Amino acid sequence: MSRLDRRQFTLMASAGLASAATGLMSRAAQAADPVKTITVLNWQGYGTDEAFGLKAFAAATGIEVKHDYYNAEPEMLTKLRTNPGAYDVVLVNSARDAQAQADGLIDAVDLSKVPNAAGLADAFKTNPNITIDGKTYGVPWVWGMNALAVRKDKAAGIDSYKVFQDPAFAGRGALFDDAVTEIAVAALMTGQNINNPSDMKLIGETLKSFKKDIKLIWSSEDEWNKAFAGGAFDVSIFWSGAITRAVHLHNQPVEFVIPKEGAVGWLDNLCVPATSTKKEAGLAFINYMIDPKFYVQWATSGAPASANSAAMDMLPADDLNKQIHKPEYLPKLQFMGALPEDRRQAFNDLWEEVKAGYAH
Repeated sequence: MSRLDRRQFTLMASAGLASAATGLMSRAAQAADPVKTITVLNWQGYGTDEAFGLKAFAAATGIEVKHDYYNAEPEMLTKLRTNPGAYDVVLVNSARDAQAQADGLIDAVDLSKVPNAAGLADAFKTNPNITIDGKTYGVPWVWGMNALAVRKDKAAGIDSYKVFQDPAFAGRGALFDDAVTEIAVAALMTGQNINNPSDMKLIGETLKSFKKDIKLIWSSEDEWNKAFAGGAFDVSIFWSGAITRAVHLHNQPVEFVIPKEGAVGWLDNLCVPATSTKKEAGLAFINYMIDPKFYVQWATSGAPASANSAAMDMLPADDLNKQIHKPEYLPKLQFMGALPEDRRQAFNDLWEEVKAGYAH
C-alpha cells in the first residue's frame, strides 16, 4: 500500500490539513512510494471536481486528484466491481450504501481519523443507512430534501401534500417523474415507512387522487425551471438544493416548504473503495471535502447543504441554502434507504400505473 510521504504531511500541515493525516504520521516515515495521484468516482460537476478545490488540495499535499464519472448508481457499482484498485474515493448515496457494503465494495471508516468529521451532525453520523453492524461505511458529505416548492404569490400558506388533492389547485400541480420519490410522498401522507410501505394499495389510491391537480410530471431541473417560469404550475415536488438555484440563477418567485407530514431526505457519502491502494490519501481528500473552508467557497456556486454543521454555520445568516436546510428539519425527515430489486420494481410498476391513469 502506498503511503503519504513526509513532504505531503508537512505541506498539509502548512495548509491546515495536517489533522487530515492524524494516525498516518508514524506510517508516513515508512513511505517508499509517495502518493502522487488518487482517483475519485463521482457524478460529473458534483463538488469533488471543483477546480479551486483540486488546486488547493494539490498545493497542500502534492497529490493530484483525477476523476472518473458515472451517470447512474448501478453504473457506479459496476465500475467498482469491474475495476478493482482503480478508485480511491467514491460518492455513494445512502440508499446504495448497504448494497455496496454487502458486495464488499467499500470499507468501514473510522471517523476519529477524519478530523473534520467532528462537525458532522449526529443525525448523519448515526444514519442507519450507513451504519452497519456498528461500523460506519462512508463519511456524510452533503444532504438535501424532496418536498414542496410553492409559488409565493399564488400558493402561500400551504403546509401539506394534501394540496395535490385540493380542488382549488386543479391543474396547478407538478410531480417529479421518479417512482421512489412519489411513492415516498404518498407514504408520508399515509403514515408509512417510505422505504418499505406496508399498504401499497393505499399508496396507489393516494397518488391517483392527485389526478385533477397534476398539470406536469417533470424529469429535469431545466424542465422544471422553464415550466415554472412559464406559469405552468404553482406547487410542485422539488429538490431543496434546486430551490436555491431557481432563486439565484433564474429569479423564480418560489419558496421551499417542509409539509407537516415531513420530507424525503437524501444523504450523499464519500466512501473509501475496499480495493483502493491509497486509502490514507483518499481519506485525506475526504477530510478536505468536508472542510468548512472548502464548502463555503463551493456554496457560492450552488452547492447542496453540507453535512458538516461547522460548515453550514460559516455561511452568512441570510444565505438561502442555510435558511432552507435548518437543523430542526432533520427529525422530520425519512431518509431514502436501500431497496431490494423486487421492491424497487414494484415501486416502478405502481408509478407507471399512476401516470397512465393521469393520462386518461
